[in-house]
Amino acid sequence: KQKNPKYDLRNSYKKFLELSIVFTLFFLILTVQIAKNFSFTPPETGKVKIKIEVADIPKTEQHRLPPPPARPQVPIPTESEEIPEDLTISSTELNLTEIPPPPPPLEDELPIFFAYDEPPEIIGGVAALHKHLKYPELARVSGIEGIVYVNVLVGVSGKAEKLVILKAKPQNIGFEEEALRALRKVKWKPAKQRDRAIRCWISVPVRFEFIKS
Repeated sequence: KQKNPKYDLRNSYKKFLELSIVFTLFFLILTVQIAKNFSFTPPETGKVKIKIEVADIPKTEQHRLPPPPARPQVPIPTESEEIPEDLTISSTELNLTEIPPPPPPLEDELPIFFAYDEPPEIIGGVAALHKHLKYPELARVSGIEGIVYVNVLVGVSGKAEKLVILKAKPQNIGFEEEALRALRKVKWKPAKQRDRAIRCWISVPVRFEFIKS
């Protein structure tokens, strides 16, 4: 009996399709298993270490400008130097109590001191800063640790007036932004000199590390 070529071709195509599906599923399952074995699992939690130090900032001399010279008073001559007899000059009393006191200087205009009796410190200690710090997501996923050195100018009101990044290692991965964000939120106790609050710089190294289990 002669075989139909169309029938044989149809059976061959069907078997080839079934084998292709089986091999495709096999390689797909194998690829998924290999990916699971070689996938990187980032650390679930990270911790941040903070060590507060006094900033070693070179002292700068602050010169005060001398007051402007007084304008010379030129006497104005009169037609007659004789004072008429009927001219009387009434005395004027100056009430000093009615003069308002001068406005207090702005905090930005206050001098920055480099010598003090008590250094500035965070109210609540390092634990207060820990509450505001978060581990940068990019660094956490990549498993990267780092450290940031920040200089903080603490004003007499306990506010961080200026923050300057001195050094960050590594850079551009989120450590700098996170350290600045947290240091702006905390409240500071200003430095004191002779029991008087003063403006002062302080250095805060912030170290980002993972918890070693």
